[in-house]
Amino acid sequence: MKLSDTLLRTLKTPGKHFDGAGLYLELTKAGGRYWRMKYRHGGKEKRLAFGVYPAVGLKAARDLATDARKVLEAGDDPGQVRKAEKAKSTHEAVNTLEAVTLDWLVHQASRWEAETMGRIRASLHADIFPTLGARPMASIKAGEVMAAVKKIEARGAGDQANRVLQRVKSVYRWAVTHERIESNPMLDLVPSEILKPREVQHRAALPDKELPDFMAKLEAYEGDPHTTHALRLLMLTATRPGEVRGARWAEFDLDAALWTIPPERMKMRSEHRVPLSKQALEVLASMQTLSADSALVFPSPVYRSKPLSENTFNSALARMGYKNTATAHGFRALFSTVANEHSWNPDVIERQLAHKEQNEIRAAYHRTTYMQERTRLMQWWADYLDGRKAGNVVQLPQRAA
Repeated sequence: MKLSDTLLRTLKTPGKHFDGAGLYLELTKAGGRYWRMKYRHGGKEKRLAFGVYPAVGLKAARDLATDARKVLEAGDDPGQVRKAEKAKSTHEAVNTLEAVTLDWLVHQASRWEAETMGRIRASLHADIFPTLGARPMASIKAGEVMAAVKKIEARGAGDQANRVLQRVKSVYRWAVTHERIESNPMLDLVPSEILKPREVQHRAALPDKELPDFMAKLEAYEGDPHTTHALRLLMLTATRPGEVRGARWAEFDLDAALWTIPPERMKMRSEHRVPLSKQALEVLASMQTLSADSALVFPSPVYRSKPLSENTFNSALARMGYKNTATAHGFRALFSTVANEHSWNPDVIERQLAHKEQNEIRAAYHRTTYMQERTRLMQWWADYLDGRKAGNVVQLPQRAA
């Protein structure tokens, strides 16, 4: 006799009460009412549990039994299928986008400077985690990520939208590699097909003709001396702003007039040796009176254990009247332009800028550091800047005979 809701409500006899096709309700002596299904697979008798009555009603139990029989008809064991689904659900629940992203950041930490890591982490915390962070990665659809980055673009931050999209895609690639998800649903998200075309904005660089006026303003600048000396060293070495701001005394051999920047502080993760001109050594000598007690050459005047902040240079340039017309990074372009115009070897210039050789074959055979030529180049550049400060165009020998 099949079960009914009326019968189920009035059952008092402990034991198994069958509904048919293996489904039954087991009433315990303590009064518990448990749905079970008996079936055979692989020659063995097995059981499935479908929950407790009345939380799981008769119709729901029959539907669950029907689904289990369909699995059996397909040749699979419904008990094993259920275990696999439960394991998958548990796996997905702990592998949320935020949890996996944080593990990815830890994995990437040795490849990035602390500031870079901070920017990447902040962008994801601000624009991705609030809406998608708590979701299992496997449940997030490509359209949801697309909507998130288009929202960033809508506030006028197109470059940031592109960077965030690339970061999310990197997280998904890493997650597949490390078996945190089975497949990557973000493969077809192509920035050019999602975001509007953007005009490439190069960092504003000071033109050579404005050097005399700029050098005079830098000389007269009444801001913090840590900043002015750092700007001078930045110009004299043609290094990147972050490399100067994070410079440590241990990296300098003043007797050898050499600054060795370790791989972890370089964009290309390769050690960079920078020859120091007499003028650069004078800047460092001045800084020794200000920061010899610190591991950092240019510590923050507020927090001595931290370097000058990321915006320090450009803020100083803005106060000197160069907002949007010159940037700290632009001094590298100025150096490159002037050195090339004065017929210095382009390979020497590129090596001084620590640029990576784009031609892989050429890079494999072209490993020279040009230290002797770069030493002459950097002294010529320092003398050139002194000459421009005086309003002159310096014409010095560019290379040894």
